[in-house]
Amino acid sequence: MNDLYSPARAQVDTGVSITAPARLHMGFFDLNGELGRRYGSIGLCLDQPQMELHAWRSDHGMTADGPGASRAIRIAEGLARMLGLGQGMHMQLVRTIPEHAGLGAGTQMSLAVGLAMSRLYDLGLSINDIAMHTQRGTRSGIGLGTFAQGGVIVDGGRGSRGSVPPVIARADFPESWRIILIRDNAHTGVHGEAEVEAFKALPPFPADIAAHLCRSVLMQALPALAEHDLPAFGAAIRELQERTGDYFASAQGGRYASSRVGAVLQWLHEHQVSCLGQTSWGPTGFAIVESEPQAHACLQMLKQQFGDLEFLLCRGRNAGGMVCEIGDRTKE
Repeated sequence: MNDLYSPARAQVDTGVSITAPARLHMGFFDLNGELGRRYGSIGLCLDQPQMELHAWRSDHGMTADGPGASRAIRIAEGLARMLGLGQGMHMQLVRTIPEHAGLGAGTQMSLAVGLAMSRLYDLGLSINDIAMHTQRGTRSGIGLGTFAQGGVIVDGGRGSRGSVPPVIARADFPESWRIILIRDNAHTGVHGEAEVEAFKALPPFPADIAAHLCRSVLMQALPALAEHDLPAFGAAIRELQERTGDYFASAQGGRYASSRVGAVLQWLHEHQVSCLGQTSWGPTGFAIVESEPQAHACLQMLKQQFGDLEFLLCRGRNAGGMVCEIGDRTKE
């Protein structure tokens, strides 16, 4: 008899650690949907910030401590109800990704909690299973793809079957390139019910622009990435950003959610930075440069010009999230 769901099952000593990386969502390229699939997007896995969650079996329901504990508990309780799991889990959140900043915090926490539960109770859940159970990946598969594989991810949008958007292309991010994140902590991006209502209120997206953006991603962005041609890659991403940013302007207050981040991006454009934009609903902006020395020089100028904002220097991460065993909770 399978005793996975028996409340009397003995607690084991070992736990599980999940590390989930943040991601950039660089834009949708088919918001029209006339071909039967809608959205389609391109994004990038980052080496930081990251979420790190430790978890152990527990006889005391779903509990957690650390930043984001209440959200982790809600996710765990919802999953347990859906799966009919009568046992508990204690979670320790060591570090988290800033919420509602456009870095994928909600998806990564859901994946971390779900994978921890699956590993502790041998549930055999895949990343897509967890996404479906927690209502993640409803429009974009970037967060799922970056957790699974790292690198630059292209997803094929959401089809009529209602499954999560499939990853249709994946490429390594050049090791020498660097990403500068531009954060305005006074703002949060559109999220939750406001995001749902925003999509409902938006007008139809022109089919000719969607067709052009699809061509640009396939025939400009991806080949440029393979050839490490940052100006060409940046030109494709910048056009994607401008077209979709203007489309979402009525919902987020302009091409960029934060006018202060927008001012930084304009300054970077004037100083010949070719690849820049806003991730998801923002307010976080990003710029990609060709080397670490160039990134440090750029950072120094940005801090002098825009000292009221927060900047973070990152690398692309060409590996996904990590799942590993850890010791007895009492010895942590």
